[in-house]
Amino acid sequence: MEFTTAQKRAAAWGLIAMLVALVLWLLGPVLTPFVVAAVLAYALTPLVNWLDDLGRGRIPRVVAVLLVELLFIVALLSVLLLIVPILAKELPLMREQVPILADRLNAWLSPWLAQYGFKVSLDVASIKTFVLKYLNANFEDAFGSLMSSLKLGGSVALAVIGNAVLIPVALFYLLMDWDSFVGRVQALVPVRLRGPYENFTQEADLVLGQYLRGQLLVMLTLAVFYSVGLALFGLDVALPVGVFTGLAVFVPYLGFGLGLTLATLAGLLQFASLKAVVMVAVVYGLGQVIESLYLTPRLVGERIGLHPLVVIFALLAFGQLFGFVGVLVALPASAVLLVAVRRLQAGYMASRLYQG
Repeated sequence: MEFTTAQKRAAAWGLIAMLVALVLWLLGPVLTPFVVAAVLAYALTPLVNWLDDLGRGRIPRVVAVLLVELLFIVALLSVLLLIVPILAKELPLMREQVPILADRLNAWLSPWLAQYGFKVSLDVASIKTFVLKYLNANFEDAFGSLMSSLKLGGSVALAVIGNAVLIPVALFYLLMDWDSFVGRVQALVPVRLRGPYENFTQEADLVLGQYLRGQLLVMLTLAVFYSVGLALFGLDVALPVGVFTGLAVFVPYLGFGLGLTLATLAGLLQFASLKAVVMVAVVYGLGQVIESLYLTPRLVGERIGLHPLVVIFALLAFGQLFGFVGVLVALPASAVLLVAVRRLQAGYMASRLYQG
C-alpha cells in the first residue's frame, strides 16, 4: 500500500506533535518558570516597545526593559504587601480575641454536643497558653522557627527561591530579544505556510489582547466591590482586604481563597460574633456569583468568544493537566485554541468531506 503525499505530510506533523508533547511532559517542572516568564514577556513587550519608540533611540532598550520589569515587580510586591497592614492590625487582636472566642465556642459547643451524647470540652487554658506563647514570641524565636521549617521542607523552599530568581532573569532576556525569538520561531514555519501562520498569530494576538483587557476590568471591578462591601459591614481593614482579593482573582481559586481567609480572620477578630460569618457569606458569596455568572463570562468569555461553560471547563482541564501553571494560563491558552478551532471548522466546512 502506497501512501499519498498528504498522508505522509500528516503523519510527519503528527509525529512532530507527539515528540513536542513528550518533551513538554518530561520537562514540565523545569519549564514552569520559563512558561511563566514567556506569558509575562508577551504581556509586557508592548509596553517596552512603546517606551523604546517614545525614546526614539535615545533610551537604550535595556533601560526600557529594566524600567518595565522593575515597575511590574513593584506592582506585584505592592499587592502582596497589602497583607502587611492586615497582619499588623490583626496580630494584636488575636492575643485578645482568641481566648475570648475559645471561651464562647466552648460555652456553645459543649451543651450542643451533650444533647447527642458527646461530652467534649475545649481546654481553654491550653489554647490561651498556646496563643500567648506564639504571638508574644520575639524575633529570634520566630526566625529560628522559620529556619527549622525551611530545613524540613528544603526542596520546596529551594524550588520557590529558585523560581523567584529564575523568572525575573528569564523575563529580562525574553523582553530584550522578544522580536528575535518570535522571528526564529517564524523561520521554522514552512514557507508555504507563512501566510496562514501570520494570519493565525495576528488573530490570536487580537483575542489575547481582548482577554487581558477584560481580565483587568474584572479585577478592578471586584476590588471596588469587595472593598465597598466589607466597608459597609464596618470592617476596619476593608480596603486592603478588598483590593487584595480583587487583584488576586487573576489567579483563579487561589486568589479568592486567600482573600476569603483574610476577611474571615479579620471579621472574627474584630466582631467576635456571627456578624463576621454573615459578612463573609454575603460579600464573598455575592462576589463569587457576580464574577462567575456575569463578570468573567461577559468581560472575558464574550470578548474572546468563549461560552461560560467552556471557561469553567478550561480552568478545570488545564488545572488537571498542568497544575497551578495550567490554571494560570487556562483562559489565554483557550483563547489561542479557540482561534485554531475556528480555522479547523472553516476548513472542514469547505472540505469535500462536509459538502459531500
